[in-house]
Order: sequence, then C-alpha cells, then structure tokens
Amino acid sequence: MSFIFPNMSKTKADVRRHVLEKSRSPKEKEKTTTTTQTFLSKHLKKIYPLGLQRSNSSTSLSSASSSLSSQNSLDSSHTGTTTQKDQKSTLPLPSPTRNMPLPLEKKEILPVPNTVPQPSMDSFHKSLKRCCWITKNSDKVYVQFHDEQWGVPVYDDNILFELLAMSGMLMDYNWTEILKKKEALREAFAGFDPNSVAKMGEEEISEIGSNKTLMLAESRVRCVVENAKCILKIVGEYSSFSDYLWEYMNYKPIINIYRHPRKVPIRTPKAETISRDLVRRGFRLAGPVIVHSFMQAAGMTNDHLVDCFRFRECVSLAERPWRHV
Repeated sequence: MSFIFPNMSKTKADVRRHVLEKSRSPKEKEKTTTTTQTFLSKHLKKIYPLGLQRSNSSTSLSSASSSLSSQNSLDSSHTGTTTQKDQKSTLPLPSPTRNMPLPLEKKEILPVPNTVPQPSMDSFHKSLKRCCWITKNSDKVYVQFHDEQWGVPVYDDNILFELLAMSGMLMDYNWTEILKKKEALREAFAGFDPNSVAKMGEEEISEIGSNKTLMLAESRVRCVVENAKCILKIVGEYSSFSDYLWEYMNYKPIINIYRHPRKVPIRTPKAETISRDLVRRGFRLAGPVIVHSFMQAAGMTNDHLVDCFRFRECVSLAERPWRHV
C-alpha cells in the first residue's frame, strides 16, 4: 500500500528546478538576469518615458537623475560597452554642401603681352617741374636745351666758342630760333673750331651771310670770325680759352638761389667784369647782357629756379672735383 501525498508532485518539480538551477553556470545565470532586466526596462520606457517634468518637489531633479543613471546602466548592460567608433556613427552626417570649403575655381592665366605700354618720354618730361619760362608751348628744342645743357659747366674751347657765338645772336633772335639752326651753324663755322674760323676770308664770310637758312648778316658773321682770332690770342696766353674764363670764376660755378623769375638778373657784376676784358681784347658782341647769357648757358652760373628739377642736378655737377683740362 502506498501513500500518495497531495504535494508530492509539486515537491518533485521544485527539486528538479533546484537541481537544474544549481547545475547552471554563473554566466548563464547572469545572462538570464540581464535579459530579464533589459526586457523590463524596454517595456517600462514605452510606458513611462523618462524626462524632466516641472515639479514643486525639491527631490524631482535628484529622482530624475537617479532614474537616468539606472536607465544608462540598463542600456549598457543590454548593448554592452559602446566604442568611440559606434558613438561617432550615431552622429548626424554633415550635409555635403554645409560647412565644407568650396573648391577653388581654376582661373586661366593669360600670358603677359610682350608689348607692355610704357609712358612716353613726352609725358615723362611734362611731369617734371621746370623753370617757369619753360611753358607747355615751349618748343622741344628749347626744352631739351634747358634740360640737358643750360647750367651745365663747360670746359671745352670749341663748345665755349659756340655758346659765345650763339649768345651774340640773341641780338637778333631768341634761343629757340638759334637752337633750331645749331646744326647748320656748326656746318657753316667748321664745328666752331677757332683755328678754322679765324682763317675765313671775305669770300667765305659773304657765302655764310647769303645762306638763307642761317639768315645772318655779314656783319654778324664777321663778328664771329673776329672773336675766333681773339680766342687764339687768349689760348697763346692762358693755354686755353677755358682756363681764361674759369679763372674769373675761381674755377667754381656760381650757385644762385632764385625762387621767382623776376629775381634772375639779366646782367651781373661778374658778367660786367668779363665783358670789359673781352671788349678790351677785341671781342665783338660781348656786352654784359650777352656775356651773362653766355655764362648761364656754359654753366658758369646756375640760374635755375630752386624748384626746377635741374637745379639740384646742376648743383651736383658744380660740386664735383675740379676736372678742367
């Protein structure tokens, strides 16, 4: 006879469950517990979404903080440790047209033309400040004379003779008219060589006087020939016409400081002194006004106005060491 206890089947089931749980490994137990917790947290989030609600209770923030920490622990236990690479993948990708540097446009580099426009010499010369008697209507030959010769010290006998002869022609013409004839004058007077001019006879003087290009009266031509003879006498005494003239200047040009053209004299005491001696020696057309014009052209005196660009240049030439030959 066997006794059947009403709770025998239940006891056997409990014993079997206990044996099975005991035989399980710790890892299986942990996995089961984690799965259960994850399932519960997943469904609880659907029913009770976590968020900070306005509350008058002072413990609302702390409770919310504890809830968030518990949620993070549950999520991390379910998904495992999240790597940095996984976190970056969850961020929204930037739009390809936002915060991206635009590609630089390739500009076509054109070759530089060989013919680069250069400022003309006329425009260059017009931009310079000159003595006020050089105006926009002044002839180019006169402007060139002012820019290149007037006020430059001269030590060559032939050039000094040429300038003295042309200064004497100011009795009949102005500088522009004389300068336009300069090449013809040089040809007629043998390059203003005193030795050649001094040998000219009446026939040659008459021929030059009848030259329609020069338009010089025979009396003016004769004055040039007589002056050449006087220069030869001075050369015999002073070895050169240049030595004779520059001795009056103490071998240094006179540098004047004139700001206005009305201050520039037409004759000076120095010009008067030289003129008297020239006339005494037999020179013609050698008055003090003509001699002063000659001194200006030969650079024996610097009468450029101080605001003229040539003033400083001629001063520099005047301050050079003496190179008279």
